[in-house]
Order: sequence, then structure tokens, then C-alpha cells
Amino acid sequence: MRMPTFSRTATSDTETARVPVRPRRDEDATTQTITKPPASTVTPPTEAERKPVVVGRPAAPAPVRRPRASGLATFGLIAGVAGLALVLSGPLAGWGLGVAGLGLLLSLLGLSATRKQHVAGKADALIGIVVALGAIVLGVLALNGQLSWLGTDTQPPSDLREWLDAQFANRF
Repeated sequence: MRMPTFSRTATSDTETARVPVRPRRDEDATTQTITKPPASTVTPPTEAERKPVVVGRPAAPAPVRRPRASGLATFGLIAGVAGLALVLSGPLAGWGLGVAGLGLLLSLLGLSATRKQHVAGKADALIGIVVALGAIVLGVLALNGQLSWLGTDTQPPSDLREWLDAQFANRF
């Protein structure tokens, strides 16, 4: 459907113009009266209503922040594993308890830090808590003499080496 247009012969905004309308197939040719609204009722847009015209490149999309790993959770996991290694060494079980306690504290702080947005590392913190608790339990049992194979007077690496030599001496 064609939209009617205003005649170019109109001299005023309030004049009525007769515009010929193209007939449809089922109608005859007629004219239609079109009136323009008076100029006083139309207000031009204000500066705030006008949209600024952007010239040049379109604006880049906002960068997406990637989650960063929690340093406390990572250091807690490292300290928990180091504490477990010290406890399993035997003579260094006391030091292992201290390092595992530090690892537990760091892992708990790292777990609370992962509640913030864009901070990852919850798995590191949870694994660090489990390993540190395991090291603390083993260290306490070793220091109390509850574990015969682990204590401050034993040498687990040399005992393990002797056992391996006895088992595999004839095989290699």
C-alpha cells in the first residue's frame, strides 16, 4: 500500500491539500483530503531527547572479568601437603603439625575468600582442609605413640628402603 504524500503546492502548514490517491483494483479513482497538524502543536525535541550521532568505530563491549584463584586457598593447600610430608617423615612430625595447622588456617581463610564474586579456588581450599586435618590427626597419633610404624624415633625412609630391598632383591 502506498502512503499518501503532501502536495508541494501548499503554502502553509495549516492548508488543506488535495492529493490524488491511486485507485485500488476494486475501487475507482478518488481524492483524499489530508491535513497537517498546526506547527504550534509540534515541539522540536530537546537536547536530552536527541540521540547523539556516533562517528567512527562502534564501542567495544565491556570486558568480562575472569575469576582469579584465591591465593590463600592455594597457599593453604601447599602448606597442608607440606605438613603431611613432614608428619610422614617421622622425626619431623612436630614440625609437620605446625605446618599442617598453618595450612588448615590458610585453607579456611581461602574458603571464606571464595564467597566473593570473581574469586575461584573453592576446590583448592577444601582439599587443603582435608589434607591438613589428615596431617594433624596422623601427627597427633604419631607423637602419642599410637602408630608403631610412625614416630619420632623411627626412620620410615630407611625402613621402607630395607623392606623394598627384601621384597625385590631377587627380581632385579
